[in-house]
Order: sequence, then C-alpha cells, then structure tokens
Amino acid sequence: MATKSEINNRRGLKNVLIARFTAITDVVLTIPVVYSACRCYPNINFYLVTRPSMTSMFIDAPKNLKVIGVNIKNDYRGIGGARRLVKELSCEYAIDAFVDLQNDSYSRWIRLFCHFKKILTASINNPVKESKPLIRKNNKVMLPLSSMRARYREAFFRIGLPIQERFKGYFEKGAADASAFADITQPKSGDEIWIGIAPFAKHKGKMYPLASMEKVVDDLSQISRVKIFLFGGGDEEQQVLNNWVKKYERVQSLADRRYGFPTELALMNHLDVMVTMDSANMHLATLVKTRVITIWGATHPYCGFKGWHQKEENMIQLPMTCRPCSMFGDKPCLRGDYHCLAAISPQIIIETVRAFIINN
Repeated sequence: MATKSEINNRRGLKNVLIARFTAITDVVLTIPVVYSACRCYPNINFYLVTRPSMTSMFIDAPKNLKVIGVNIKNDYRGIGGARRLVKELSCEYAIDAFVDLQNDSYSRWIRLFCHFKKILTASINNPVKESKPLIRKNNKVMLPLSSMRARYREAFFRIGLPIQERFKGYFEKGAADASAFADITQPKSGDEIWIGIAPFAKHKGKMYPLASMEKVVDDLSQISRVKIFLFGGGDEEQQVLNNWVKKYERVQSLADRRYGFPTELALMNHLDVMVTMDSANMHLATLVKTRVITIWGATHPYCGFKGWHQKEENMIQLPMTCRPCSMFGDKPCLRGDYHCLAAISPQIIIETVRAFIINN
C-alpha cells in the first residue's frame, strides 16, 4: 500500500535539486523547509547546492539530503558556468526537478538549462513588489508579508510536493554533546546561566549601537552566576569583543577563531538565552531551540524574516511610523540618526534578560 508521501508525490519525482547561494540568513531559512521536505518524502533524494562555506551548517541532516558546496564565483562563473553545473549535476544525480529558492539572474540561468533538459522547475516569488507598501516613506501599509519559509514551501508545492512541517529543530534527541564545544569552554556547572550576545549585523540599520550594547554586557556580567559568550568575526569585530573581554568578568569571545557551524551551534544549544540583532545568529539560535531576544531597527518582523517559531514578546523594537524603511536594513536612515536603534535603552534589554534569569 502506498505511503502518504508516495501519494503526495503525484509526479513520481525521484531526484530533486535545490539551490540557495546567497547570504547566511537566506540559507539558514531554508533548513526547516528542506529538512521537512526530506522527511515528508523519504523516497525522494534531495540535492541542495549552496556556497561551500555554508555546507557545514546542515547538521543532523536527513539521510535523503545531500548538500553540495559550489563556488559559482570561480568554478562555475556566469552563464557558461551555470550550463556546466546543470550538465554535471543532471548527469551524476539524474535530476528530474529543480526548486529555485533564490530567483536571481544566476539561478534563472540554472532554470533555463534545466528547462532545456526537460527538468521540471519552480522558483520562489521574491517579495520585491509586495514589500513596497510596507517600506515606503509615506502611507505605509502595516501588514505582514509572507515569511521566506512560506515562500520556500510554496516553491516546493509548485513542483507537486506540498510540505508539512516535520522539522523540530536541531538536536531533536536532546541537548548537544558538550564535548562538541570543549575547545571553547567547559560544560555548564551548577546554577550557571549562559548568555550569548551577537552584537553585529551586516548593515548599520540593523545594528544596535556598540556603546549601548557594552552597557548591557557590563550589567549582565556583574551577575555572579552568569557567563557571557560573544559571537562575531572579522578583525574589527574581534577588536571590539576582545576589549569587552578585558574589561568585564566572565565574558568570552568566539571571534578570535573560526570554530565552525557545528561547534557554535552546539554551544548555542546550551545557552539559556541569546541576544541578537535581526541577523543570521538570530536564525541559528532559534534552530537550536534557544530563547532569542532580538533587537529590531530599520527592519521589522513583518518583512518576513522573523526567527523560526520566535515569540513576539522576545522582540525589542520601537513603534515608529518610519519603520520599516527597508527589507534588509541597507538603506540610509531617512532621519539621519537611526533613532529606531539609538533610542532603545540598554536598560530595556537588561531587564528583559534579567526577567528571564529570575523566572528560570
């Protein structure tokens, strides 16, 4: 008798190619959807192509998922590279469907060459037009857009694979093994509280002022049973975080070494709470089922990038009529002062974290 997954797979697909190459956040957002697809359709082989640096993010992956690192800037550059990539993948894996979770010029070339090979294709609908009423300066329409995860699910539906959520977060069978982050710290002891703080974001419109965040670190580090882990990378970020480590007790930076996704995700899983911007670290922390307190500035949860199952009461943001002014926080502030971030008092963040500590 046919299983439910076989009944839903009406087209009899066997090997499905998926692509998402861009920023870390975009790739992280695919994980709940792709893992769910694999579990809904255990008889289909899924092949996800992404940037080589992203492949280690896919921990505890379903057995029918193969993640392939592809350097499209060097090894498969331009339209000729896309053509060669499709040729190689279709020959090696007998691809019969392609789900484009990117929908940019490069992935459209992949779709074109898949079409020439009679491979079924579908793509996401990027929210460019839909977002305009939400982010425009005047007469905003404050209605939430479809989440990116919903857009990814819709793309699978277009090739005949409706998806039910079967993803329950990383480390489904229990807490991550503490030995995974032994190079960073010893296992949590006694009534110790571990707090993660990720103070950086790619764009200024999403980053809380560092002077204000330092006040948060200063206050929380004075709680005797608290240990703070600082997440970041890059020379400038290392310098800032190392300065905080020198000034405050029980504060440790992860910016000096590239520990890799498996190690940092295991540590995140053991955190009691994580403080982040609207950034990749927000999404990674939600995937390991750690409570995340997010600070929002120029962007807004309505833009469709809210953390996986994140609760509204854990989102710190100001009710300003100019918010959101962009989808990604990459546009200059219309006011010129980034008031949406600068006006958030460090005490609000401190009290939110302290309330969690007291209640837990």
